[in-house]
Amino acid sequence: MNRSSDNLILENVSRRSFLKGLAAGSALVLAAKWDLALAQQEKPYGADAMPGGWVDDPNVFIRIDEDGTVTIVNHRAEMGQGIRTSLVMVAADELGADWQRVRVEQAPGNHDKYGNQNTDGSRSMRHWFDPMRRAAAAARTMLEQAAAQRWAVPVDECQAGVHVVVHEPTGRELAFGELARTARELPVPERSTLRLKPREAWRYLGKETGPHRNVTGDKVQRPLAIDSQDIVTGQAVYGADVGFDDMLYAVIARPPVYGAEVASVDQAEARKVPGVVDVRQIDGTRQPGGFEPLGGVAVLAENTWAAIQGRNALKIEWDNGPAGDNASYDTRAFTEELMQRAESPGQVIRSEGDIESALGNAETRVQASYYMPHMAQAPMEPPVAIARMSDGRAEVWAPLQNPQAARDGVAQRLGLEPDAVTVNVTLLGGGFGRKSKPDFVVEAAELAKAYKGRAVRVQWTREDDLHHAYFHALSVDRLEAGLDADGKALGWRHRTLSPSIGSLFAEDPRHKGNFELGMGFNTLPFNIPAIQLENPPASAHVRIGWFRAVYNLSHAFAIQSFVAEMAEAAGRDHRDYLLELLGPAREINPQAVGDDWNYGENPDLYPIDVGRLRGVVEKATAEAGWGKQRPAGRGMGLAVHHSFASYAAVVFDVEVQDDSSLIIHSADIAFDCGPQVNPERIRSQMEGACVMGIGIALQSEITLAEGRVQQDNFHQYEFARMRHAPRAIRVHLINDNPDIAPGGVGEPGLPPVAPALCNAIHAATGKRIRRLPVGNQLS
Repeated sequence: MNRSSDNLILENVSRRSFLKGLAAGSALVLAAKWDLALAQQEKPYGADAMPGGWVDDPNVFIRIDEDGTVTIVNHRAEMGQGIRTSLVMVAADELGADWQRVRVEQAPGNHDKYGNQNTDGSRSMRHWFDPMRRAAAAARTMLEQAAAQRWAVPVDECQAGVHVVVHEPTGRELAFGELARTARELPVPERSTLRLKPREAWRYLGKETGPHRNVTGDKVQRPLAIDSQDIVTGQAVYGADVGFDDMLYAVIARPPVYGAEVASVDQAEARKVPGVVDVRQIDGTRQPGGFEPLGGVAVLAENTWAAIQGRNALKIEWDNGPAGDNASYDTRAFTEELMQRAESPGQVIRSEGDIESALGNAETRVQASYYMPHMAQAPMEPPVAIARMSDGRAEVWAPLQNPQAARDGVAQRLGLEPDAVTVNVTLLGGGFGRKSKPDFVVEAAELAKAYKGRAVRVQWTREDDLHHAYFHALSVDRLEAGLDADGKALGWRHRTLSPSIGSLFAEDPRHKGNFELGMGFNTLPFNIPAIQLENPPASAHVRIGWFRAVYNLSHAFAIQSFVAEMAEAAGRDHRDYLLELLGPAREINPQAVGDDWNYGENPDLYPIDVGRLRGVVEKATAEAGWGKQRPAGRGMGLAVHHSFASYAAVVFDVEVQDDSSLIIHSADIAFDCGPQVNPERIRSQMEGACVMGIGIALQSEITLAEGRVQQDNFHQYEFARMRHAPRAIRVHLINDNPDIAPGGVGEPGLPPVAPALCNAIHAATGKRIRRLPVGNQLS
């Protein structure tokens, strides 16, 4: 198996490699030999199961110049979550680099070289913490070996410090940069021989904001976010900041109904608009379309404004024939249809005990149906992509969560090999799942094909973004519980209905897939004698895609709202009743409840830990002062949820005033993701999830009539405003335990927010919210 040194571990396969034939220069290039046996598993989980897998080759991720500058490659998408800082911190800390001399370089899309780059599913740190540490540890070991060779001393007398290697018996030092040439000639260590730094020796990782002292007593300042200065001064480069001389600007008139096609187009008036250069039709892909463009008519111009005005002047007749019944899709009617369907049995997903007997013999029966609407990801930066094609190669620049998908999509559309496509990833002005779907990149590449050597920028407007999103699925959840004379739960039946993301890639399955059911539905952790979970059918009439936290949103909203209703029917305190439903601390194997997905993780490492669920409930309620009397019109609400291998509980303290206006006095969030690599960013993610979840609960909704989205911009598709933000958000991080596998951070804070807020509204007013958004239901 002969491969060049810059292509190590393309398939996580090990081999010995020596750095031979490298050109002389300033960079220390590192490679690694790894053990074949360590890379093989019976069944792939985690990063092993992802396309491209993982890579821990330091030759890929670390470069040290002779002036001492350390460049660390970040291969994940930065969209505000801070991963460009956090992953670089991991490598810098393990290497022993001085943060002031560290630079970051963004990797292009290439999962053969960099491993999986799809920044989705809250996976970045839980999949890449160990590989990045190993890459840096290999580099550090080589530096120590180079120093030992220079001094002609045993290597165990050499210890990497902060940007230097120290000969411990004499105190002599050599800077990292001085060792670059020597280290380049050395064989690299085997993975099994690497020494990872103990936790107490970390200088940056796991530290809160502000100065601290490490194990040696040195005062260390936890690094600031790498992009902060550029962002606040306007120097950061997002997708729309990329530009070239003589670039063409394009906007596209896309089908207003999912699956429709252009019947005819009159371009005459559009071509008269000053600045318009061309009008071209783009072919769409029939359903299921995956990440392919919807098709339509593109107007290319010398600037974006001219392109928009040219598009406005187009006269297009659309053929809704291929769209089928999508052209009659009405969300209000569809919701009522699902509400009726929820009254009848569906596919049985999980069945324990005798549900009919449990409900039939109950002293009290509690029933409720819950609704969550379609939503659009609507990142602050709408989709944008720049493409240029020349000499049989294509290059694109775009804000992307999944650059490999873009690379493959462009290659397929243009008839190129993936190696002939370069995908440059810019900063993302938000993503939330939208920018993992590269239809907008393929559009730009399609247009650039006609203008060899000339860059073409496709810009989506906010209206485009809302009308043609990959929508969060509308959902209806019907729950029924039976309680005994003491209010104890005897039986629980839950029917969940919503279209599946599977409809993007194959004939509409009309039922949720296993991974969708595994998002808080069949993984229900309650200690109830009889449980029946069902999934009646629901069809897709728009593009359904993942949205931050995905189906955890609707499942958590229904389940956690219903628990509050059960507690009220039982005459019990909500917290106490929830803890009783959870039952004693124990670990549940996800496979035992029918979840073979488990967020792609090994169920032995990532069981459903009821003790951790109880822990976040107890922490959030204790910190919020649960149980204290509140004045009239004010109340507290609680919700908890397990998702993406982490645990989150939220308690809101709200006030509903006489004019129906809502004041959120505080939010207490208890979060358990296990080991905490960058606590400052974890807190930021919880704060962001809190505010986003408030917007989801109160305002955000996409509706369709005759197959067309009815919201055009932020005056109709609303988010939380400043007046809705909690006056205080307190984040309580618990269980920073290095002995357990790390969980996700970006998404798991979101699901419990909406039910906790609606439960608080009920506590304040007595009004039960079962349909989102809340809107004017408080009036």
